[in-house]
Amino acid sequence: MRRQRWYTPYLLVLPGVVWVLVFALWPFLNTVVLAFTDARPLRPVSFVGLDNFTRLASDERFGYALTTSLVYVLVCVPLLTFLPLLLALLVRAKIPAIGFFRTTFYFPVIASAVVVAIVWEFLFSSTGTINSALTFFGLADRPIEFLSDRWLLIFCAIGLTVWKGLGYYMVVYLAALGNVGRELHEAAAMDGAGAWRRFWSVTVPGVRGPMMLVSVLICVAAVRVFTELFILSSGSGGPGGRSMSMVMLIQSMGKGLNGQIGYASAISIVLFLLTLIPLTVVGIANNGEMIRDALAGRRTRRDLRAQQRAERRDAKDRAEVAA
Repeated sequence: MRRQRWYTPYLLVLPGVVWVLVFALWPFLNTVVLAFTDARPLRPVSFVGLDNFTRLASDERFGYALTTSLVYVLVCVPLLTFLPLLLALLVRAKIPAIGFFRTTFYFPVIASAVVVAIVWEFLFSSTGTINSALTFFGLADRPIEFLSDRWLLIFCAIGLTVWKGLGYYMVVYLAALGNVGRELHEAAAMDGAGAWRRFWSVTVPGVRGPMMLVSVLICVAAVRVFTELFILSSGSGGPGGRSMSMVMLIQSMGKGLNGQIGYASAISIVLFLLTLIPLTVVGIANNGEMIRDALAGRRTRRDLRAQQRAERRDAKDRAEVAA
């Protein structure tokens, strides 16, 4: 068999490395550089320092976008963390036609987000199915402007996100529940624990790792939400643009020949820092003991060096006194 050349492994990884450099690292570094400029299409670029970031503090639209993203996170994270777990427990049961229900619950995941958003737009429009039903049953005198009110639009988009994400995270929990032994539930039941108590004391600790992963994925996705709000608001971001998300604001500021690319890049940097927060929290939670041990070892080494310096000073002082 012919021996492989020393450079064969490098040739195999070269396409992946080039892909990451060209389509990930270079755009990121370019965005960081543009954030400190007044870059616009077809115009010379000049360095403006922190002016773009200072402008964010007084930009009303940025405040609206940040509020929308935070509300999205605060509502979506608990709903999409626990509802898929309950759904996984439901479809895990061995009942007739359970495969059909699993497929039905997962179907929104494979459907296009744009198509699903258009369907929801039809449901919640002023002449849509929801308003027609409310008017028919006498529950509303006039159509409710779900897609014209800032908060109603946001919560309609949240409902769409939750509905579309349930099936995906349900599958994650189904895989995690396979590692929770039935003997633990049987032992808890023998001790007199009810279904609710077994859920909190056995099931939740058993899927704690996947639950944390799911929470982080939801948090990052919620901060970066775009399609739902864009389609439901017909690209306007709601009344006065007050329902815009961070990504919608970036797209709005950077598009066109008059796009403020530098300012949009500054917003992108802020969005990137926001997505780092949940990742950092999870990293600390998963490796907290390792980090504490490392810090404790660092303090021990620092104390040891200080003690050695003090002993050397004492020895030097004694030698000077003896002399």
